[in-house]
Amino acid sequence: MSLNIVDRHKLIIQKLEADGFVNVHDLSKEFGVSLVTIRKDLKLLEEKKLLFRSHGKAIPVNPYITENHVKVKAKIHTKEKNKIAIAAVDTLVSHDSIIIASGTSVIEFARHIKPLEGLTVLTASLNTAIILSKIKGIDVIQLGGMVRRSSASVIGPVGEKMLAEFTFTKLFLGVDGIDLDYGLTTTNLMEASLNKEMIKASQKLIVLADSSKFNKKGFGRICGLNEVDEIITDSGIDEKTKTRLLELGVELTIV
Repeated sequence: MSLNIVDRHKLIIQKLEADGFVNVHDLSKEFGVSLVTIRKDLKLLEEKKLLFRSHGKAIPVNPYITENHVKVKAKIHTKEKNKIAIAAVDTLVSHDSIIIASGTSVIEFARHIKPLEGLTVLTASLNTAIILSKIKGIDVIQLGGMVRRSSASVIGPVGEKMLAEFTFTKLFLGVDGIDLDYGLTTTNLMEASLNKEMIKASQKLIVLADSSKFNKKGFGRICGLNEVDEIITDSGIDEKTKTRLLELGVELTIV
């Protein structure tokens, strides 16, 4: 196949839209040009912000996440987070002992929780503790540690040691990114470390994440998808991601 640069670029974008990624070696063979030529093509397209290059391939957008303050996050995907929160509340039963981690998705979840017999909640989120402390019949335990101002939550070894003293039925976890190969991530390494201890202390891991979190990566890895029991997300999730999650044995609730 003999193609000029314009035609190659059009086909590369079409393949990205269809498959979610392109491979340098595959493009070189298909277009009958050198690896150097393909790398130059991808570099030009990246400069135009049409793709993101990564280890011999390219994907549609930069998967790496920058940290935003909780007040900024709270204004994004609000309708989706509301629906996710309502679905998460439906998983609660009497005498549950749960962990609510940090993030705007789990804060929204907390806002929807109603009085429930024997419910005990441990949380890293300061806002969540305040919300639930106003509800009669719910025992609230505030996790200790250093306050992370950007998320209004606690992190650090004090909280990690506290978690070793408890066992919980469910962990409700908000994340910054879900990558099908790399797993769950957050933008903060210490928060990722605390989340790992939360997983160890819980019988079931439920992730609350709107569909924008898929195919994204944060700085700190929390765990692989093999440790996730359920993901509650919105209808914006694409079919390929949905199929892959089901193949991995993750229960998927779409609202």
